Amino acid sequence: MTKFTDLNLDPKVLKAVTDAGYETPTPIQAGAIPPALQGRDVLGIAQTGTGKTASFVLPMITLLGRGRARARMPRSLVLAPTRELAAQVAENFDQYTKYMKLTKALLIGGVSFKEQEQLIDRGVDVLIATPGRLLDHFERGKLLLTGVQIMVVDEADRMLDMGFIPDIERIFSLTPFTRQTLFFSATMAPEIERITNTFLSAPEKVEVARQATASERIEQHVVMFKGSRRDRAASEKRALLRALIDAEGDKLRNGIIFCNRKTDVDIVAKSLAKYGYDAAPIHGDLDQSKRNATLEDFREGRLKILVASDVAARGLDVPSVTHVFNFDVPSHAEDYVHRIGRTGRAGRDGKAIMICEPRDEKNFVDVERLIDKEIPRLENPLGTAPSDAPAAEEESAEKPKRSRTRKRKTDRPEAEAEAPAPRAEAKDEPKAAPKSSESRSRSGGRGRRDDDGKVVGLGDHLPSFIALSFAERMTG
Repeated sequence: MTKFTDLNLDPKVLKAVTDAGYETPTPIQAGAIPPALQGRDVLGIAQTGTGKTASFVLPMITLLGRGRARARMPRSLVLAPTRELAAQVAENFDQYTKYMKLTKALLIGGVSFKEQEQLIDRGVDVLIATPGRLLDHFERGKLLLTGVQIMVVDEADRMLDMGFIPDIERIFSLTPFTRQTLFFSATMAPEIERITNTFLSAPEKVEVARQATASERIEQHVVMFKGSRRDRAASEKRALLRALIDAEGDKLRNGIIFCNRKTDVDIVAKSLAKYGYDAAPIHGDLDQSKRNATLEDFREGRLKILVASDVAARGLDVPSVTHVFNFDVPSHAEDYVHRIGRTGRAGRDGKAIMICEPRDEKNFVDVERLIDKEIPRLENPLGTAPSDAPAAEEESAEKPKRSRTRKRKTDRPEAEAEAPAPRAEAKDEPKAAPKSSESRSRSGGRGRRDDDGKVVGLGDHLPSFIALSFAERMTG
């Protein structure tokens, strides 16, 4: 079995790895580190949670052990799709360079430009950044990329999903043609393959798992859910989520709940907190300091349940997450693999439970097709309660409304049936009909006279002078 001592890493790096408690590299590390140390381009394909970060950090800092950075000209560049993933890479860098004198700068949103510019001005060996913030510094004239010797693109498929591919291509064009490129992705979409063919030179391809497969250590389940009524489906779905959490009992030490929309992240987190669950939200609209504090609480065990959007699906390095709940079926099937990859890490067992509504069935079929297996169905822990019971209540609540509606409908014909009665009687009297017709013709259709010669049809409040004028007109 290969060990880190067999990979020709710098002795100081090996010492830091040993301090971290690692002896045996993961398959992606064992496959990517040797060619990276030889200066070759590497294309790494592996699912999330397999140790991709160390597979490029360790050879990178070994290669950078000699040399010195110049002001505004970083020697290496690591691109990450999210702030959280970039921060994780920075933590790995600090962990493995504890015995080396290498400097770094972290360029992410939510941090002032001035602080970041001060670090760049001093000169850094490793620049870790999100694409947008990196280009912001470049356009300000505060950064030069002509000195980049090693360039790393991490979670490239996530970059594609987030629309960063044009930025990535531009950044590639700003770096030297002679750079070494380490390119990592969990899946190989056609667009990703096009980029690798364009910017990588005869790369060593390291694929440690079939594309878009979930770890076999993750127990997967799905609950097929249908709300009793459209306006109650959301609250019933949250009740089902609470029941699924309760059903896990003590086995659930901590967990992440994924929602497709940021608004649902807030709603679900508030709902759980309302019912006494230790939960907090994290998504892209939160302030960076709040996001960092929430993640830190979750990592340290002070927060049990993290409700997240896909911003946390990548780069959240918490090896001991026991459960992942997909409150929504992800819109992109690949995101399912990344979400459940937050559990079952570092050789541990994990459990992933997903809730699927009728509207999500198409996306659910895509997920099963991608992972090439059928996800076992799990019975609803509430039985028929979330759908049948509320439906019965709503049916009983609707009955008075329907009865009132029927009553109004039946009243209307009765009124219409009673109205023609006087006219029917008038038809039965042959003398009245001609008189009424004659009256209408002489008065312009505004009234008629009864048998006593009085004007009728205009109300009891008819002024006497109006009646008189009719009378004069009729006798004239």
